[in-house]
Amino acid sequence: MRHGEVNNPDGVLYERLPNFGLTEYGRTLAASAVRHVPTTTISKLIVSPLQRTRESMAPWEAATGLTAVVDDRVIEPWNEFRGMRLNGGRALVSRPDLWKFLVNPFRPSWGEPYREIAQRMLAAMRDAVDSVDGGDVVIVSHQLSIWMVKRAMSNKSLVHHPAWRRCSLSSVTSFQVHPADFVEYDYREPTDVDRAMDSGAV
Repeated sequence: MRHGEVNNPDGVLYERLPNFGLTEYGRTLAASAVRHVPTTTISKLIVSPLQRTRESMAPWEAATGLTAVVDDRVIEPWNEFRGMRLNGGRALVSRPDLWKFLVNPFRPSWGEPYREIAQRMLAAMRDAVDSVDGGDVVIVSHQLSIWMVKRAMSNKSLVHHPAWRRCSLSSVTSFQVHPADFVEYDYREPTDVDRAMDSGAV
């Protein structure tokens, strides 16, 4: 699951910065995601250490009685533009000091390499599966981290445009365990997610 709407009135790229929690509507979105997985089948909860994901995990803990385990591997990717208002990238035009981070969009050179994101996420997912005897594991993470898993498991290039990502706030992307690896089998999102302000993701 991706976290809910974040309180980010300045529209900055919040990356791993502290004190970016959910809005009231973000908490409503997060709570609505619980209906997508039967709580009786859930055997473990795993969460990124950031505030917005911890708050998004709270409804799952309340519904299952389980305590989420923090796993740093499912955190938001790091990004050199943290704390900036990018305005769709237009802000970078007037900042020559930042141009050095734009030399390789395929890696990308401004942040954590796509391949490393996919590798750490998949390692966390495999360990989560190995740690339970059965049932569902719910992981609350971040848009780019989830999208890298989706593309890796679909054998698609990890290089992409952010506008391509199908990973709305409080959406649930589900994977099944197969002998070879994970296979995506479902994607669901809140019916009223279009009302949410979705800005600041890496």
